Amino acid sequence: MGVVDYWKLFAFLVIYIHVQVLNSQNLNCNSEDLRALNDFAEGLESRINSWGKNSDCCNWVGVLCESSIKLGLNGSSIWEERVVGLELGNRSLTGNLSDTLAGLHQLRYLNLSHNFFTGMLPVKLFNLRNLEVLDLSDNHFSGSITVDINLPSIRYFDVSQNFLEGTLDTTVCANSTRMRVLKLSVNYFTGEFPAGFGNCTSLQRLSLDSNNFSGNLPDDLWMLKQLNTLYIQDNSLSGALIGVANLSNLVQLDLSQNSFSHTLPNIFGSLGKMEYLYAHSNFLSGPLPTSLLNSPTIQFLNLHNNSFNGSLNLNWTSMVSLRSLNLGSNQLHGPIPDTLSSCRELSILRLSRNFLNSPVPDSFKNLHALSFLSLSNTSLRNISATLEAVQHCKNLHTIVLSLNFHGEEIPDTNFQFENLQALIIPNCGLTGSIPYWLSNTSKLQLLDLSWNRLVGTVPGWFSQLEFLFYLDLSNNSLSGEISKDLTKMPSLISGNISLENPFVAPFFFKVQNGNGMQYNRIFSFPPTLDLSYNLLSGQVLSEFGNLKNLHMLKLQSNFLRGSIPQELSGMASLETLDLSHNNLSGIIPPSLISLTFLSRFSVAYNHLVGKVPSGGQFSTFPCSSFEGNLDLQETGCNVYNSEPWGSPPSGNDKEESNVTIFGPTFRVGVTTGFIITVLICFMSGMFSMAVHYQ
Repeated sequence: MGVVDYWKLFAFLVIYIHVQVLNSQNLNCNSEDLRALNDFAEGLESRINSWGKNSDCCNWVGVLCESSIKLGLNGSSIWEERVVGLELGNRSLTGNLSDTLAGLHQLRYLNLSHNFFTGMLPVKLFNLRNLEVLDLSDNHFSGSITVDINLPSIRYFDVSQNFLEGTLDTTVCANSTRMRVLKLSVNYFTGEFPAGFGNCTSLQRLSLDSNNFSGNLPDDLWMLKQLNTLYIQDNSLSGALIGVANLSNLVQLDLSQNSFSHTLPNIFGSLGKMEYLYAHSNFLSGPLPTSLLNSPTIQFLNLHNNSFNGSLNLNWTSMVSLRSLNLGSNQLHGPIPDTLSSCRELSILRLSRNFLNSPVPDSFKNLHALSFLSLSNTSLRNISATLEAVQHCKNLHTIVLSLNFHGEEIPDTNFQFENLQALIIPNCGLTGSIPYWLSNTSKLQLLDLSWNRLVGTVPGWFSQLEFLFYLDLSNNSLSGEISKDLTKMPSLISGNISLENPFVAPFFFKVQNGNGMQYNRIFSFPPTLDLSYNLLSGQVLSEFGNLKNLHMLKLQSNFLRGSIPQELSGMASLETLDLSHNNLSGIIPPSLISLTFLSRFSVAYNHLVGKVPSGGQFSTFPCSSFEGNLDLQETGCNVYNSEPWGSPPSGNDKEESNVTIFGPTFRVGVTTGFIITVLICFMSGMFSMAVHYQ
């Protein structure tokens, strides 16, 4: 809750305390107020408990009354109770909102947020002269706001997260000079960014994000001297930002996901209270302004996905409060500055997709708060020096270094990573064997060393890593037989996949086949064992059936032989099984029909015989899942689902693949299996993932 959001709570508490002081008599609510509330209740499709036509409305749930005095016909004073507040947020109310609430002439607080109201906003509601707090957020209101808003007492106005559309009328500012919070986010407002907000001279928070506003920001916006929070992200705004310098009280500014261009003005010396600056995903260019780097108050800085250029090797020593820095996907060049180590509060550092062309400086060992580090695709050199430096960051739990260190040998030095949970170093062409020091990373959950040139065997000591649930060693030159110890990995047998604090890590990419696979967080990676595209020999182990928590088993494009074990049906959570392009023989075990979550399956290009099992998920698999087996009868496959998969990657695949996967992906043909899958997805906390071209 932001500072200015406390106005909503403050107003309610003031009214509540005032009511308790004045309510010394046992009085009934005003008859006009009772009529207005009854009319409001009759228009609802759902019922509010404790509300009744003939009872005292001041005793109803969510109704707040205040004692007041009015003059009787004979001039005497009469005490009565008037409704001054309605607190009906998050009560699953449905139906249209009628204008009967406008009959509550003393109403000062109205909260109907987080319900399911539909239809237009009632015009008369915008003429309640005593109303101080109006919260209609997170409903299904539609239509436009085309009427004059005459709320002279309003301080908090929130209609965010609805389906409102059309151009925005800013008369609310002309008639409501006491406004402190105005939230219109996540709607469908269109047109030029409206002028007129400058009349809201007391405004402290303005949220217009996630709409369809376009054009330049109006000059009067920069007149809001009291403004401390400005959210205008996710629109189509453009132009320069020089006027921001006038907002000297600004604490939080989010301009991201717009079309702002030109340079970022050198104005941050005037913004001495700034803590939060998000301007990612625009068209900003030029060097980083020096005044920005002299901002001791900034805690969160995100300039990702712009066209900033120039040297990154600047003086960062003044940014003593910096906690999160994201300069990824720009055109900055290195080396990585030593002075970054002065940012002792730095927890998240993302510099990926720049031209750093340097090793990580040894001074990084002083970043004791660092927990997430992404330096992928930055032409980093010297993997040994990099790991040597960052191993001293004792809170570091995620390291992403993909597309660097080209052709270097992966070091086998005795590194110590006490809290490391994810190590991602694919697409580097690293040589050598899988280093033994990884066996000491006792908290490791995710390891991706794919698309390198590693040799040797797959170590059995992976089974000693209690929390490891995602292991990708694909596209290397690993050889030998698969160790039975790999079938004893605790997290794949019955593990509980979760992080101690899973929400601190930002999004990051998994690079595969020249594509970047973006997962929400570590915990959204599906439990996976990927040994595909290597030189492995021997048989498919029947003990794989013990891995009841495994979602993906990928062994394609090796030299595996023998039969497919029927025990594989024990992998009850399996979604993907790829055994294609091996030397397997025998039949496809009918027991695999019991794998109700299996949505991807391929045994193509082996030496299998007999009939394809029928029933279960096998009725949904394309014939391409079974092709290349001369003596296999494909009568059970789905000839209408001809989607090919499981074939070796080609050069064109690497350059042209650009698909989106919603996952975990369950193309379950059986209705029951689909429902169970969705339930498990929600219960296990698995969220969507998307594949982007990198």
